[in-house]
Amino acid sequence: MLKSAEDIRTEIPALPTIGLILGSGLGDLADEIKNCTTISYSQIKGFPELSVKGHDGDLVIGELAGKVVVAMRGRSHYYEHRDMSKIAFPVRFMKKMGISSLIVTNACGGINPKLYPGGLMVISDHINLMGDNPLLGPNRDEEGPRFPDMSQPYSSRLRKVAKECATNINLPLSEGIYSAVSGPNYLSKAELRMVRFMGSDTIGMSTVPEVIVANHLALEVLGISCVTDMAIPESLTPLTHEEVIATANEAKPKFSALVKAIIKEI
Repeated sequence: MLKSAEDIRTEIPALPTIGLILGSGLGDLADEIKNCTTISYSQIKGFPELSVKGHDGDLVIGELAGKVVVAMRGRSHYYEHRDMSKIAFPVRFMKKMGISSLIVTNACGGINPKLYPGGLMVISDHINLMGDNPLLGPNRDEEGPRFPDMSQPYSSRLRKVAKECATNINLPLSEGIYSAVSGPNYLSKAELRMVRFMGSDTIGMSTVPEVIVANHLALEVLGISCVTDMAIPESLTPLTHEEVIATANEAKPKFSALVKAIIKEI
């Protein structure tokens, strides 16, 4: 029998207050959650299936850095389903489980030449280039307004906490703008020049739909990108998904240290 959010709430000893969406190659942080309950997405009513390497497909609920969290070990992408409702569902599901804050992570390409592979960036704002929006269609009035404000999609308070935590553990942390495209292909040189002209520091294929839904639900959001490759048009070289995962794997220790430090402070 497939489980609902209400079913899972009755099965766990404490309700989570923080949600984590763990992007490509970053899912191992879920292994550090203590006293956990692990549920495969396939056991949850409505959860979309995953098809991309580096995304395991488990919901892990338990204790991390002194807080009760619910972590998504892997996410669905728009290019897998062409259905924004599937991308929005997990965020709405975690809200029903009790979260008030959401930390969303991703692996991305670095457009700003000051970035570097393996570096981390806290997201200050985003540009939606996916050609779709998870709030299209009838509004869910019980969840949020028809026209949600997006002037601060990423919490200034949580960004400040993230930067302070990075300083305390002596970890370099950039801040910048993330752009999302539908994928699944990587961008051409001309497209990268366009995105750079628009003011983006990084480029990826996720995060923005989830953040739009989180803002509609009045969740406090923090976004962290792991730069896995440099997407600079003048020096662009062929890229594979395996290379992206390899760089994300190398960044795991500092990524985990930062996220745990942040969770402890919020």
